Amino acid sequence: MISFEQIEFWNWWVIAVFLIGIEIFAPGAVFLWMGIAAAAVGFVLLAFPETTWQFQLLIFAVLSVVSIYVWRYLLRDRFAKPESGRVLNRRGASYVGRTFTLKEPIVDGSGLLHVDDSRWKVEGEDLPAGAKVKVTGIDGTVLKVERA
Repeated sequence: MISFEQIEFWNWWVIAVFLIGIEIFAPGAVFLWMGIAAAAVGFVLLAFPETTWQFQLLIFAVLSVVSIYVWRYLLRDRFAKPESGRVLNRRGASYVGRTFTLKEPIVDGSGLLHVDDSRWKVEGEDLPAGAKVKVTGIDGTVLKVERA
């Protein structure tokens, strides 16, 4: 049986691989950062082999907490999906706020708008073909527009 006095640098690296492996089955980046902290303790122990096991555990705990905190509160937003990712499978919602040119007029409050490779039914004030419109909302598959 291994006592705490016999912990070597490679033991921490095995723990790091184990923790990072757990991340595959329990995603959320917590075990990933704990694994990175364990690997860092292994490097510290490699550089300073006389480090006591109590200090090793302290380094591991501090690095784990700090790295998880930094990930959750500082770095996570940098890697978040762009705003358009929030409207996946809601194509019409991605057009809200954009401006387009009418190829067909809006008559009696209803018309068609050509957007990329598709046609959308639009509702808004009567406007001639060639007018610029801004999409202000969506109701099902109907885009609400106003003069831009």
